[in-house]
Amino acid sequence: MEIKKLEQIHLKDALDLILNVFMEFQAPDYSIQGILEFKKFIAYDNIIEKFRNNQMLFWGCFKEDKLVGVISTRNTNHICLLFVKKEFHKRGIAKKLFNVVLNESIFNENNEITVNSSSYATDIYHHLGFIDIDKEQIIDGICFTPMRYIINSSRTYIY
Repeated sequence: MEIKKLEQIHLKDALDLILNVFMEFQAPDYSIQGILEFKKFIAYDNIIEKFRNNQMLFWGCFKEDKLVGVISTRNTNHICLLFVKKEFHKRGIAKKLFNVVLNESIFNENNEITVNSSSYATDIYHHLGFIDIDKEQIIDGICFTPMRYIINSSRTYIY
């Protein structure tokens, strides 16, 4: 498996992967409003300008040229999206994708990485070393727990 920064030609495939995984694993716990808000957030027309301006960065995990996982950040140290296809769960892909963000954050001299984790993903983020920084919240139908990962800059990370 190979991790690489996504180019614009990969963006639609990445957003399709994200939506499909969201609908299977997270949408059942969301209100209609939350599902619509999430769909609006990941709409190509909403993302493309942020992508072009490097306001949102995307990396993908590829297996035999097929996209199987995606991570996206805002400001290099806030994870906005982390999704892995169902058949590739529990294979270390989320950790490999996270390590790319960790390396980027260290390179950019960030002290922490943040995420607003869905209830489905909190265990994954805890396993990666994140801690809750507030209780679960719901805004515009989106349910999340704010979390933080403190970067130990004396370590180097490889993905």
